[in-house]
Amino acid sequence: MSDVRSVTEAEFEGWLRAHATGFLRPPVLTPEQIDARRAQFVPDRLLGAFDDGRCVATFRSFAQELTAVGGAPVAADAITNVSVSATHRRRGLLSRMMAQDLAAAKERGDVVATLIAAEYPIYGRYGFGPVTWANRWTIEVPRAGLDPRWSGPDDGGRIDLVDGEDVRKLGPELYERFRRLQPGAVSRDELWWQVNTGAVRFHDGWTEPFYAVYRSAHGEVEGLVAYRSDETWTGKQPDQTADVLGLVATTASAERALWHFLCSIDWITKVDSGYRGPDDLLPRYLPDPRAARITEHADWLWMRILDVAAALEARTYEGAGTVVLEVVDGDGLAAGRFRLEVSPEGASCTPGSTASADLTLEAGELASVWLGGESLLRLAALGRVQEEREGAARKADALFRSPGRPWCPDIF
Repeated sequence: MSDVRSVTEAEFEGWLRAHATGFLRPPVLTPEQIDARRAQFVPDRLLGAFDDGRCVATFRSFAQELTAVGGAPVAADAITNVSVSATHRRRGLLSRMMAQDLAAAKERGDVVATLIAAEYPIYGRYGFGPVTWANRWTIEVPRAGLDPRWSGPDDGGRIDLVDGEDVRKLGPELYERFRRLQPGAVSRDELWWQVNTGAVRFHDGWTEPFYAVYRSAHGEVEGLVAYRSDETWTGKQPDQTADVLGLVATTASAERALWHFLCSIDWITKVDSGYRGPDDLLPRYLPDPRAARITEHADWLWMRILDVAAALEARTYEGAGTVVLEVVDGDGLAAGRFRLEVSPEGASCTPGSTASADLTLEAGELASVWLGGESLLRLAALGRVQEEREGAARKADALFRSPGRPWCPDIF
C-alpha cells in the first residue's frame, strides 16, 4: 500500500516530476524551473503518495482568502497540483490526501476549501460544489459598431501601456480594491504577480504580454488588462486576434474603456475575452452586442464549506428571515442542523439546532448557494435539495439571493 504523507524538501524534485507526469507534461525539469518552484514549498502543505520511495501522486494547498457576498474575506484552504500517476489510479490515493488536507484545514480554522476542477465528476464526492461559472467571448471587431476613429476615453481618463515591472507595482493595490467588490474573487500573493509577469518562470517559452492601465481623470489606476496577439494575415490583410490574459477594473468606465481600447488596436479583427463572469457586461459595452459570441461556458471555482456557521455569518443578505438547514456531509466536516437568522444588518447561525429542518441538502449544494451563484429553487427542482416544509425552498432562496453572480478571475 502506498504511503501518503507530507513531502520533505529533499523529495520536492521527485514530487515535481510526479506532478508533471500526472498532467502529461514532460517529466524532466530544468534546475531553473525547480528553483523557481521552491517558492511554493510550504512544509505540511505538500502531500504525496510514495510507492517504494517513488512519488506517484501529488497534492498541494496554500492559504487563500475568498470574497463572500457583501465583500468580507473568508479564510480558504486553496487546493491545487492534484495528480495521480496512471499506474496508481483507483487505489484511493486522492481520497487519502484530500481527507488529510481537509482535516488539517478545519483544525487551522479555515472556513472553506477551494479548487479549480480539471474534470467535473471528481470533487463532488468530497463535499465540493461548483460556485462560480465562466463565459468566454470572441468579439468580431468589424461587426461591433465601434467608431474606428476612437482615440481614447471621453470621460477625462486615459489609457497607458506599461511593462511587467509597472504591473508588479500598480497591480496588487488595484486588485485588492477589485476583489473586495467581487464575490468569488480570491487573493493574490506576491508570487502570483511575479509568475504572471514573467519575473519568476515555472515553464519554458514565456512570451511577454502587452499591458495597459486605465487612469481616471484624477490619475487613479482603475483598470488593468494583459493581452497577447497572434500574427495571422489572411489574403495579405491583417487578421489578428488579441488574446486577453486578464482584465480587472473597479469602475464600469474603466472596464468599458479597456474593451474599447482592445477593439481599436490596428490589425486586431478579433478579441478573445478570456474567462469572464457569466453576467459580465462585455457584450453591452458594444453598440452591436451580437458581435460578442460565447465560445465557452463552464463551471470554474469549486468550494467546500468546512465551518457552516462561520460561512453563513460571513456573507450579507438582502432580506430578513429564518431558515433551519439540515446539512448532510459524509465526511462529517460540515454535517449538522443549523438555524440561520438573517437581516440586512447581519446574520446569526446556531449549530445543533433542535428545531425541525426546513431544507435538507448536502455540503456541496450549500456551497453553491452560499456564494450566490446557484438557486435553491433550481436545486430543489433537480432533486438536489429536499423540502421538509412546503414552500421552504422559495423562502430560503429569497434570503440567499445576491445582487450579482459571483466570479473568480483566477486559475490556481
